[in-house]
Formats: sequence, structure tokens, C-alpha cells
Amino acid sequence: MNHFLQISDFSKEQLLDILNLAKEVKIKFQNKEKFKPFQDQSLAMIFAKPSARTRISFETGFTWMGGHALFLGPNDIGIGKREAIKDISRVVSRYNDMIMARLFDHNHILELAEYSSSPIINGLTDYNHPCQIMADILTVWEHRGNLDNLKITYMGDGNNIVHSWLQLASRLPMHFVCCVPSGFEPDQNTIDMVTKSGISTFELSYDPKSAVVGSDVIYTDVWASMGQKEEAKDREKIFANYQVNEALMNSTGKETLFMHCLPAERGREVTDGVMEASYSIVFDEAENRMHAQNAIMISMIK
Repeated sequence: MNHFLQISDFSKEQLLDILNLAKEVKIKFQNKEKFKPFQDQSLAMIFAKPSARTRISFETGFTWMGGHALFLGPNDIGIGKREAIKDISRVVSRYNDMIMARLFDHNHILELAEYSSSPIINGLTDYNHPCQIMADILTVWEHRGNLDNLKITYMGDGNNIVHSWLQLASRLPMHFVCCVPSGFEPDQNTIDMVTKSGISTFELSYDPKSAVVGSDVIYTDVWASMGQKEEAKDREKIFANYQVNEALMNSTGKETLFMHCLPAERGREVTDGVMEASYSIVFDEAENRMHAQNAIMISMIK
């Protein structure tokens, strides 16, 4: 049984195969070609956490590839509340050919996968966001033409986005800098995974100005994710010096791309000017969510 739960479950070669497939499938989509690998199949989309991009990209992509996508919101399935997760997994997987789940607790996605008879795609958990990072690295590859000598600087909270970038850095070589306020560092075990792999250089920084020097990409995310909104006011003060603004983008010493997984809170973690600048590739990145996910889903049935 193939599942897509975290990037570190795959080899460098497997990840590059998915990315190359994403490029091929993207061309087919743009050319409006008929491409139906999921003809008469169904995708169950379980959302404990709402998301516009995740629902639209999975539903549009799976429908284009010939299948039917079924939305199951928080009120339809109370993951870990109304019914045991292993029971939900066994039932939903008997009805559907594939399941995408966007959940809070990472252990819930692992349990879904353990008992499912259909492939499980991790649409996000509090620990990681593998589909997003596959779309991200695809977008970087498209804009740079290669992935050589890549320096990515992440600015903000050491969250699930960072964890998936770190997992990717344990498979693909890069210089990854995580610049955070003290107390908001990423998971230590995931940092250790990168350092032990010996594949990439990892740097933990607390100084935005020095962190971004020589960066090919500056990446940020909201300072308070879903489930942390009660901390938003306090976080705004703590993270104020970590805003990605025009001055920071201009201090890298080279041409630098800006990325954000969206939704963005303009005026907080990033200025409107940076979002709208020519070096901003956030909407290419958002589009590639669908193409990367399409390739992931196809890879799960090969």
C-alpha cells in the first residue's frame, strides 16, 4: 500500500520522479488534454481543518483526471471524536479509491494510513505539510531552471512548513536557513534528521538581516496558524522584526525569489509590496499545488 504521509518516506530518486511527473501532467492540463488515470474512481477529502486551496486543488485536479472528489467537512467526520479513527479509516477506504486528509494531530493521519485499504494523502497536519513543499520545490525548479547550490531562507515560526522543508533537505541537497524568534524553533528531532543525513546544510538563525544574505528564496508563513489565533496579538509583537519587507528582500545581495504558502496576512508577516513584486512567485506556487498533488496521487497507484 502506497501512502504519501511525509517527504522523508521517499528517496531522492522517487521525489524527483514525482516532480518530473508533475511537470508532464501540468503541460497536459494547460493544453486541455484528455487525461483520465482516475476514470470512475473516487477521492474522499477529509477536512478537520478548512482550506480553500487544498479543497479546490484536490477537487479540481482529481475531477480533471476523470474521478469524483467527495468533500467531508468537520461536521461530517469528527476525527478522533465521534468514532474511532481506525473505524473511520476502514469504512471510508472501502467506499473510496483514495483518501486525502487535512488534520490537526499528526498521529491521526498515521492511524488512518495504518488501517486504510486505500492510499492516504497527507493534506496537512500540525507537524508537516508535504504536498505544499512538493509544490514549492517544483516552483523553485521552474523559476531557477535547476536546484543546484540552492539557499532557502525561511522567516517566521518554526512550524509544519519548516518541518517538511527540513525533511526535503534530508533528501535533496540545499542550504536551508530557519530564522525564528527564540522559543519558536522547529522540532529538534527533525533538525537532527537533516544533520545526520549529511546531504544539506542546516542553519538556525535569530537575525533576519544576516540570515537572508545570499538567499535564492525567502519564504514565510503566517505568524499564527489555525488553532493559534488566540496568540495572534502576542505573536505580532514577538515576530515584528521578522516581517519580509522590501528592505529585507533588497538586502540579500542577489536576485531573490519570494514565496508564501498562503493565505497571507498582508501587512504582518509580509508587506503588500513584496507580495505584488516581480520577484514574488506565490501564485505560481499556489497553482503548482494542484500539479504536484496530481503527480503524487498518480504515483500512489503505480
